[in-house]
Amino acid sequence: CFSCTGCTVSCPVSEIEPMYNPRRYIHQTLVGMRDEVLGDEHLWRCVQCHSCYEYCPQDVKVTELISVLRSLSEREAKRGRVRIKNPLYMFEDAFAESVRRHGRVHESMVIAKHIWKTRGLKGLMEFMPLGKAMFFKGKISLFAKSISKRDQVQKIFEIVREGEH
Repeated sequence: CFSCTGCTVSCPVSEIEPMYNPRRYIHQTLVGMRDEVLGDEHLWRCVQCHSCYEYCPQDVKVTELISVLRSLSEREAKRGRVRIKNPLYMFEDAFAESVRRHGRVHESMVIAKHIWKTRGLKGLMEFMPLGKAMFFKGKISLFAKSISKRDQVQKIFEIVREGEH
C-alpha cells in the first residue's frame, strides 16, 4: 500500500460517511492496531463494490481485507474480546442463517430477527404496521420457500465453517 488514497477517494461509502476510510484499516492492520480495527463500528459500512480494488495501483484487495476483518471481528465478539457497536453484523448473521437453512433469503424472517436482536419486542411492535402492509401487497411472505437442493448450500456453509478453524 502506497497510502495513495485511491481506495478512499473511489469509495462511495466514504463520500457519504466521512468516518469510513479503507486506507485507515490497511494502515491500522499493518501496524498491529488489532482491537481498534476489529471494534470499529464503521468497518461494517463497506458495501463490497470493489471500487477500492479497481483504483489501487498495488492491487491490494481491500474488499477481501474488509471481509476478513469483519469475520475476525465477529469471532472475537463471540469470544467476548471485542465489542461490535454497529448492529449491521447481526443483520448479516440473520441473512446468512436464512440462506443456510432455506438455500435462499426469507426476507420477513431476516427482518424480524434483526429487529428482535437490535430493538427487542418494542421494535417488532413498531414494525408491525409496515410489515402488515408489505405482506398484503405481496412484498414479503410469512412462510419460507426453500430451494430443492438446499443440502448443497448447507455443505458450502460447512466447508466455510471448517476453514475458519
